[in-house]
Amino acid sequence: MSRLYILAAVIGLCSAAAQELRSLIDWEKLLPKAVESVNVTLDGTMLGFASKALSPDKPGEAGVKKMLGGLKGIYVKSLKFEKEGEYSQADVDKIRSVLRAPEWTPIVDVQSRRGGDNAGVYIKSDGKQILGMVVIAAEPKELTLVEINGSLDPEQLKNLGGNFGIPQLDLEKKQQRKKDE
Repeated sequence: MSRLYILAAVIGLCSAAAQELRSLIDWEKLLPKAVESVNVTLDGTMLGFASKALSPDKPGEAGVKKMLGGLKGIYVKSLKFEKEGEYSQADVDKIRSVLRAPEWTPIVDVQSRRGGDNAGVYIKSDGKQILGMVVIAAEPKELTLVEINGSLDPEQLKNLGGNFGIPQLDLEKKQQRKKDE
């Protein structure tokens, strides 16, 4: 789970799937059961402030500044529970049911049938560019949803891969396979 926190922190500090996805889970009902919660809300205004703080003259910051320019929001909701069963699989299934083709494409899908970790990474695309990304991670004692809304350049995402514990994602090959099908 620390990878998701690192991803959110890197994007947030360095710098609509939107409201409807976050509202599919009754977070307020689950919150009293949680021993730890994380709620990150970086809307367009906050991303604009973060972008202004970055220097276009510094190579590392220039890329992040450019990436933030196309984003409308970054949202992270995560709850950690003391015991298993504090949230239901139905909560996760509600979100997965919305993340379907043709609008959404799963690029990572991990599902354990023995009560283990389940995760999914989905991208929203118009065929020319990525318009959003959603990460769902459901562990027996933890539930996390990360939404990134707005234009994302696959090259920028590729540059994040391999850093800060974020795995390499070869989106170009996945997009080519989709075109070939």
